[in-house]
Amino acid sequence: MDYVRRLRTLVGGDELLQLPSVSIALRDEEERVLLARHVETGLWGLPGGGVEPGETAANAAVREMWEETGVLVRLTRLVGVFSGPDHIIQYRNGDRTSYVSTTFEAVRMAGSVRLDKAELLEIRFVTAAEAAALQLPPWMPEILAALFGPPGVLSFRPQTWSPPLDDSPARA
Repeated sequence: MDYVRRLRTLVGGDELLQLPSVSIALRDEEERVLLARHVETGLWGLPGGGVEPGETAANAAVREMWEETGVLVRLTRLVGVFSGPDHIIQYRNGDRTSYVSTTFEAVRMAGSVRLDKAELLEIRFVTAAEAAALQLPPWMPEILAALFGPPGVLSFRPQTWSPPLDDSPARA
């Protein structure tokens, strides 16, 4: 992503960047979900990537799915918004990025699943049990639980932050 490369020239590789990202859950006729093994980490996850400046999350999801798999999708539901310390990635070059990921579910509109060899090592449709047996990044179990859990439930982590008692706003 050219935007991230430009940021890195300004702030260097030591700074942790917080970036928006998207991931897409495409199901097949058997309700399995398409997972991809990524070149950078060798781990399995959903297809997806960064949201470009000015781009909507929905358009980024459709674009990323097309670029990585050759499948044009129609987004059908928001699965959830995921972030936190387990969404920090350290890349081989040492750069660290913290992602806030919007995950969508989608159906195939056109195209056949094909592998983008620049970003992915392999892709396959998996069940929840098959996914659990794969090497996954730390954030994937939470997303898989949302995908294979009760339908129609929007997933997010409940808040754990609250202000210190002595910092409460002054009353008028």
